[in-house]
Order: sequence, then structure tokens, then C-alpha cells
Amino acid sequence: MKFRGARILLECLKEQGVDTVFGYPGGAVLNIYDELYNFEGITHYMTSHEQGAAHAADGYARATGKVGVVFATSGPGATNLVTGIANAYMDSVPMVAITGQVPTSLIGKDSFQEVDIVGITLPITKHNFIVKDVKDLADTIRKAFRIATTGRKGPVLIDIPKDVTANLAEYEPMKIEKVDEELKIEECDFDKAANLINDSKKIVLMVGGGCNASPCTEEILELQRKLKCPITETMMGLGVIDGNYEMNAGYVGMHGSVASNRLIQKSDLIIVLGARFSDRVISDPKKFATNTKVLHIDIDNAEVSKNIEAYTSLIGDVKKVLKVLNKKVEDREPNEWTNYARELIDVEIEKKNRDRSANGPIDPHYVLQVLEKETNDDAVITTEVGQHQIWASKSYNYKTPKTFITSGGLGTMGYGLGAAIGAYVGTKKMVFDIAGDGSSLMNINELNTIFKYNLPVKVIVFNNYSLGMVRQWQNLFYEGRLSSTVMYPETSFARIANGFGIYSNRIEKNEDVKDAIHKLVAHDGPGLLEVIISHEEMATPIVPPGKSIDNMMLTD
Repeated sequence: MKFRGARILLECLKEQGVDTVFGYPGGAVLNIYDELYNFEGITHYMTSHEQGAAHAADGYARATGKVGVVFATSGPGATNLVTGIANAYMDSVPMVAITGQVPTSLIGKDSFQEVDIVGITLPITKHNFIVKDVKDLADTIRKAFRIATTGRKGPVLIDIPKDVTANLAEYEPMKIEKVDEELKIEECDFDKAANLINDSKKIVLMVGGGCNASPCTEEILELQRKLKCPITETMMGLGVIDGNYEMNAGYVGMHGSVASNRLIQKSDLIIVLGARFSDRVISDPKKFATNTKVLHIDIDNAEVSKNIEAYTSLIGDVKKVLKVLNKKVEDREPNEWTNYARELIDVEIEKKNRDRSANGPIDPHYVLQVLEKETNDDAVITTEVGQHQIWASKSYNYKTPKTFITSGGLGTMGYGLGAAIGAYVGTKKMVFDIAGDGSSLMNINELNTIFKYNLPVKVIVFNNYSLGMVRQWQNLFYEGRLSSTVMYPETSFARIANGFGIYSNRIEKNEDVKDAIHKLVAHDGPGLLEVIISHEEMATPIVPPGKSIDNMMLTD
């Protein structure tokens, strides 16, 4: 069969099981969109901006485990994807970005809307391609999906000149077999890891984002029950283990729980599961768990001993590694370490569940507690980046994988709304974007997307008329010099949402929270709740710069 390149592209996407694409049309991709017009089996969601499309593909991938696909035209369309691609790269999200390019005869001539997107994205993709011959198109697409989904997952970009999408070539359908990557770990390495575990007394499990990418809840709990040890999480690992599990100490790092940070520092062995020891987790590496050995289990060998030296490591899919390792680990009885961990965890649970319903100014933690009850903690939560991100990570319980979706590595303000769109499209579950006023303004145009498609995505905007996290740092570490962080005159997000045709509400008192959250959850369609909070609210605890992670400021 001879098809033009645009049709080959869509047929190859369908081969890969793609049924959803996010994007924004333009001149260099007109052939693709023309082919898409009557193509069956792929639904396209047009966002209001290419960055929103990239974040939607990212959120879709995180919520479903499938590959997120995004289309954009050449030039500014392609460069508008860059932040979204970088975000996916930092958090190891499988994404394929397909950009249009000027015709091959015009490349390198500063043509209208020409940009070297392959060169631009080289450092923020697992791999990227430019296809200059339509005969290479199908193989390139298949390679891109294989690269995005094998090993440590991540984004791949394919740049396609306009004439390539118009030219004809033979197309041979191919049945895509799922690649099942075998473990390549020697038995002696498993034995070394098991002996290390069996000889250690104060063990902590650290659950990272890799355990959301390859959900392994049962395997982690089997190991924990054998070892009677506490579990800690990175922010990217939230949801893998029920936040209310009796030995879950919460997440570790700059804004982590006191329990997790103290347990890490006092341990004699950390078993790291799909985490990469980012600076937000370890703070000063010279002061991190200085008397502790590390068993690092990760799919990417490049992460081992990059930031924290590992005593030994096991390289492979964490779920598969644990299935083998668990058979070699000895069961043990609860010990003093178990009891110490439980005491610390009980204090955390008491703090988390304390009554915050007093009348007066709104407590953001109370808003999230009420939301959890109204949704039976069965929603997908996405976030923007800032104080609200920290509150959302602490005051809403995540009990299943892929239900907390946030920008971890890049810290992208404006991420959450696009991600919420993708998460809803992929799962059809209740989805809430927890936002701040600063982040909301970054991609507020995507309110038009949820209105246009009548997606029941709900946004909760904590409005303190400032860039809350930056302001917090200025107050704590810059002697209160509030440089460019106060956002007056006041912006009404409820009125903005109303202008987009979206249900909206605005509250200023704690006593109004229950009713407002109930109405937001019950509303059949998109909605936005603006929550006015004091600019003095803090995201605590916090580890000051250069301090060890158990040296935390606890101001509430």
C-alpha cells in the first residue's frame, strides 16, 4: 500500500496502541491534520497552547502508563514544547513529541518558522530524529516508541519536514510486540544484596518515582513485612504505598516528614527503590546518612553513586528485581528499630489528622482534608509548583500508584492544569489540579480547553496574592526583602473562570470550606474554586540550605 507520509504517521501511531493525541495545528503539520480529519481510531485534543499540550501528554502518560503523544508545528510551535519535554525528561515520563518542519529544500535557509528543534532538544530527550525521507518514517516512529518505553522511560522527539508528510511511500503494517526486558543481574549480586540486608538492623525503604513508573506495591510490602522496617518515599513515589499504611513514615527531604528524615539519618541501611537522590531529598550530601550503607535498585545505572555512594546496586526494573530479592531475604521479628519507627510515625499521623476546622482564615491543609473526604481519597491529584504543591503532598492521602501527578525534577509552574487534562482523558477519574495564584497565571488559557471539551477537571487555586514559596524563602533566608513576589492589585480567578464559561466560586473563611468543596466535587463539569489564604502561610517543615535533612525548621 502506498500512503503519503502523514497517513503513515497515523497508521504507525495506531500500531503502537495510540488512541489519544494532544496538539496544536500550524502550517508545517497541515498534512498531518488533514489526514487526521477522517482518520478513525485516534482522538485529537486541541489545547490552547503547545506547552499545555505537552503537559497534557505528560499527565496522560503518568496516569495511564501509556506513551503520551503531542503534535506541534515548526518554529514557535516546536519551541513551545520545550518546557514540557524537559519536564518529562526530568521525571522519566514516556512521551513522543512530533513536530513539523519546513520542507527539506528550505532547511538551513532561515525560512519562515524554521528552527533547529532537534538541536534545541538534544539535552532534554532520550533521543531525537529528523526524518528527511518518507521511506524512513515508519521505522523511525517505531524506534521512537521503543526508546521512550524501554529502560528508563523518557521523551523522544521526531521532526518531520512538510514535504515528507506529503510524499508517498510503501507502508507495511507491523504487529508491535511488547518488549519484555530481562534482568541481567548475576546470582552473586543478588546474594550480596540479600546478605547486606540480612546483616543490617536499622533498615529503611526509600520508595521513588520508578515505583510509580513500574508499580510494585505488593513486592515492596512483601519486603517490608519481612524486615518489619519503615517505608519512606520521595515526592515522586507518593501513592505507591497507602499514605495511611502503619509503617509509612511519609516522604523524605527538604519538605519531608520529621519521621522520614530522622529515620533516614539514623538508619544503617537504606534500600533505595527507583529513586535518584536528588538535591531536594538529600540536601547537603556530606551530611546525608553518614553512617549508613546504600543498596540502590534502579533501572538506570547512571544514577548509582551519582549523588550518594552506593555500597552495592541491582540494575533493572524494580518490580522484577524485588520478586527475586524477596525470596532471598530472611523474615525477622519486630525489634527496637520497628518500635522507634512506629513512635515517630504515630506522631506524624496525629499531626496530619489534627482538627483544623476552627472558624476564621482558611487553613489550606483543612481544604485538602475536606477534599479527601469528599472524594473518598479516590481522585487523581495534579499540582502546580509552590507551597500548594507541598500542602497537597502532605494533607491528601494517596493510596494507589499514579494518583499524585506533579512536576518533581523541573519544578514547572503551569504544569498542573495541562497534566490534569491528560490525566482525565486517560482515566476518566475525578481529577483536581491544586494550584497557586502564581502558577495559575502561567497556563490559565487551558481553562478554555476544559470548557471546550466539557472535561470535568476541577481547579482549586490557593490565592495569597504572592509567589508564596519564593516569598517564604525571602522571609526566612533574605531578611524579609520581598523583591517582586507580591502580586497586587488583586486578581480574581473566580471571575476569570467565569469568563471562560466555567463554574466558579470564591471563599475566604474556614467555615465555608465544606460547602464549597462539596459543591465543587458534585458539579457535573469543569469548575474552579478560589481559596483566599493569608500570605503568611508557610510550607513546613523545611530544611534550610546546607543543613542535614534532620535539621528542620518546624514553624507552622
